[in-house]
Amino acid sequence: MVVKVDHIGIAVKDLEKALKFYEEILGLKCKGTEVIEEQKVKVAFLPIGDTEVELLESTESNGPIAKHIEKRGEGIQHIAYRVDDIEKAIKEMKEKGIKMIDEKPRYGAGGAKIAFAHPKDTYGVLVELCERD
Repeated sequence: MVVKVDHIGIAVKDLEKALKFYEEILGLKCKGTEVIEEQKVKVAFLPIGDTEVELLESTESNGPIAKHIEKRGEGIQHIAYRVDDIEKAIKEMKEKGIKMIDEKPRYGAGGAKIAFAHPKDTYGVLVELCERD
């Protein structure tokens, strides 16, 4: 089902400060930012090899990323796995007893179709399934 690790999502309080670390210290280059209004988040993409680091900053104090940071602090928020057919992958996950937060794909950053599995069924990791054209 999984083709590769698509990206690692990292929740940050201040996107500009975090970008300085990733660019100036680690030498990665941001290929752009995007605001996803529906998810109340601003995202920066930093390619590394054939995957990416995705920095996530909440655009609202009640957004999911703000709530994540309040509860767990800054750091890894999710790991996204690339799949060829997200609808088929969601169906297979459900058939295997995995609770899905998203039972239908939704729009994700970079034009991806995404769906999240519940971390209670994935050993505490927020798993994102991700399909890209």
